[in-house]
Amino acid sequence: MIEDLPEHVAGLRRYALALTGSRYEAEDLVQETLTRAIGGARSFRKGGNLRGWLFSIMHNAFISSVRSRRTAERELGDDLPELRQPPTQLDRLEVRDVLAALSRLPEAQRVALVLVALEDFSYSEAARVLGVPLGTLMSRLARGREALRRAMNEDEPPRLHVVGDKQ
Repeated sequence: MIEDLPEHVAGLRRYALALTGSRYEAEDLVQETLTRAIGGARSFRKGGNLRGWLFSIMHNAFISSVRSRRTAERELGDDLPELRQPPTQLDRLEVRDVLAALSRLPEAQRVALVLVALEDFSYSEAARVLGVPLGTLMSRLARGREALRRAMNEDEPPRLHVVGDKQ
């Protein structure tokens, strides 16, 4: 099982970037995921879906970090300056625009889209990774796809077409 981990790292990195929006935080999340996977290797069922198991670990690690961050922010208050560095710019404008639009989606829609569209999980696998019923996943996908379409087209001026001759 451990020898198969490297083939899943690229997919984990993409998913982590979609979750966090930051390359640095994404790398930390991948490292945390792999650490947990290696530490919990005994709990992995032989012949099970390693990819799905890893993505579930990552999703749970991300949720835990968000909860921890919120708790720490409440305890510290608003007196401290923001310490996060802004993400670096991507080379391709189109990819940057899609990532920006994706980041504006609600988390539930964003992670559903990333798992199905980018990571090529089946609907049932993605639902299992997220721990939601299949119908809930389908609803999140439909809403996320529509919101992403609208976000990608909001900068374009409306297209006008000629209906008939004006004479």
